[in-house]
Amino acid sequence: PSSTSAMAMRVQKTGCAWGKLCLLLSLLFQLPGSQAKCYFQAKAPCEYEGKHFSLGESWLSTNCLLCTCLHPIGVGCCETPQHPIDFPDWCEAHYDSQTCQISVVQKANPSLPCVKSME
Repeated sequence: PSSTSAMAMRVQKTGCAWGKLCLLLSLLFQLPGSQAKCYFQAKAPCEYEGKHFSLGESWLSTNCLLCTCLHPIGVGCCETPQHPIDFPDWCEAHYDSQTCQISVVQKANPSLPCVKSME
């Protein structure tokens, strides 16, 4: 085989490995019932607020991203809040940055939860 076909073969094997990695990452970062956005940082250190993490360990960042150490290739992070999409017009989604939770509350009185009326 020529050096070009050997190089093409190497690239194909690398592409396959990256394809499997991408599939693994997409499955790893899928949160049930959500349209979470995920981010991957190649070669990012598995360190957060002075604490070091090992392969597969996760942590919650201050901006509510759930991050997972994928050492030595980098760090993957996904948004944690599930965004509600089906609620009445008289309600709104309220995001609490302290708990990283989204709740649906009444527009007229945000201290009250939004509950569908029983008909």
